Formats: sequence, structure tokens, C-alpha cells
Amino acid sequence: MNSKIISTGSYLPKKILTNDDLSKIVETSDEWITERTGIKRRHIVAEGEMTSDLAYNASIKAIKKVGINKDDIGMIIVATTTSDKTFPSTATILQHKLGIGDKCFAFDVQAVCSGFIYALTIADKFVKSGQVKNALVVGAESLSKIIDWKDRNTCVLFGDGAGALILTQESDEKQGILSSSLHSDGQYGFLLETTGGVSLSQKAGFITMQGREIFKLAVNKMSNCVEESLKKAGLDIEDIDLIVPHQANLRILSMVAKKLKLTDDKVVLTVADHANTSAASIPLALDYAVQNNRIKEGDLVVFEALGGGLTWGSVVVRWHS
Repeated sequence: MNSKIISTGSYLPKKILTNDDLSKIVETSDEWITERTGIKRRHIVAEGEMTSDLAYNASIKAIKKVGINKDDIGMIIVATTTSDKTFPSTATILQHKLGIGDKCFAFDVQAVCSGFIYALTIADKFVKSGQVKNALVVGAESLSKIIDWKDRNTCVLFGDGAGALILTQESDEKQGILSSSLHSDGQYGFLLETTGGVSLSQKAGFITMQGREIFKLAVNKMSNCVEESLKKAGLDIEDIDLIVPHQANLRILSMVAKKLKLTDDKVVLTVADHANTSAASIPLALDYAVQNNRIKEGDLVVFEALGGGLTWGSVVVRWHS
């Protein structure tokens, strides 16, 4: 038994913050941000809009698109760093908002920007084992809540949003999710972290990052991880039809593509319009690719990400809707 993606959905808050808008808040410019990151704009949650609200809107779109009965969803995993509350989990809050009962179980996964890769890999195991027939996997973030808007090195990078997909069982082992690889290394945690936490300070804190070091690690570790996942599936770089990377920074994405010898037409890029939405970036980019007919039946699609922890991972999918 394999698992396959049968539907995707996404949601972005209505408020848009452009680079020009940011130049009125901190010392920066559209030219400076675009040259260094490739980002032009980002979406920001409205007052009172929660991460679970973003997750709900993306999930409803995925559910309606495929016409699945909500009661047939056996598990919900939400990848997020910006949960509504310390507890209960955003996933159980989402479960309630969707009106799904206790035949389903729900929990959060926190692996920052790699969170969706981790969540998808976990859901894949449950579906493949037969314990769950249908799984809802969501990446949702309200990163604007943990940004220091006076720090021009970080406030220009991040945005809010959510993406969702539905996994179901697939009898053909050559279709659907073929392989995945997950890694972490805590010795690099200080390179990308927040200044607070429940145990540390009883406050969420702000994002801090040592960009140059993260850049080097991201390019090497994501490239190597993609090659590792492909090898597990008995495939090569040349077999890739499309790669959907974590949308962190255009320079990183370009360097990873160059190292893997992938042409521009094989890389999905949404970073200009979404900025870095952490765990939401891959499902947002995937839904964008689906809506714009970038993925065809039978395509080999690869997801890859690196985030704080450090955590990183990749998933190889033979697209079969």
C-alpha cells in the first residue's frame, strides 16, 4: 500500500505588505530586499485572525476540491511554529472548526520550515500501514507574530499563510509517495531560533538568524537530501520533472537548483509573492503549481526544505491523482 496526494488547497491573508511598505517602517528599500531575497511582497494576518483560521480556510478548499466526506478523514497533522495557544494543539482546534468527530485524531508537528516535510512523512506512514485511510496534512503559520519589525535583517523575510493536502491509500506501489528522508542536527540550533519560549521566558520571543551560515548549510544539506531520497526510490536527478522547495530565499533556491543541475522550468517559485512562510511554504507552492497546471499525471515531484533546529528533509512523489 502506498499513499497519494488527491487534493491541495491554500489560503493567504488579505493584507499585503510590499517592500515599499516596509521601507516606511525600517531602513530598507524594494531594491535592497529584492536583490538579496527575491521577495517583493508578503501576506499578513488580520487582527484576530489565528493560525487555525488560516489552516481551516486552506483545508476547506482541499476538502471541497476532491469532494471527500469530512468524516472519512482519519487523522489531521498541522505543521506550525506559531500555534494559536501553547495547548491545545492547533490541529485539534482545526478538527473542531471542521466539525470532525473523535473517529479522527489530530496533533501538531514543530520542525519550523521543515515542518510540512516531517508532517507529510508521518502521515504517509500511517496511510501506508493501513491505520488511516485518509489524512489531512496542513502547514500553517502566522510568522508576523514573532517578527521584530525593527530588525531589517529578518522582518523583510517572512509572511503568513497556509497550505493543505489530502492523502489517501494507493494500491500501486509505483505511484504516490515513493520515499522520504528526514534529518536534524541540534548543534546548529543557535543559527536560527527565537529569543523566547514558554520555559525560557514565558514569551514567544522574536526570530533571529545568522543568514550567511544558514545559506551555506541549506544549499548543501537540501541538495544532499534530495539525492538521498531519490536513491531510496531507485531514481536519479534526471528523473525529476518538478521540484517544490521551501520558499526561503531566491538565492538559496537558485543555488540548490544549480547544484542539482535543474533548469529553471523545473523549479516552482512563489517566494516573490509569499516570502518565507515556514511550514506553509511548500503546500502553498504545491497548490500554486497545481492551479497553474505545472504538474502532470505521472510527473516525478520532489519536495525539500531546511529549517531551524536545524531540521531538513525531502519527499519524492510520483504524481497520480
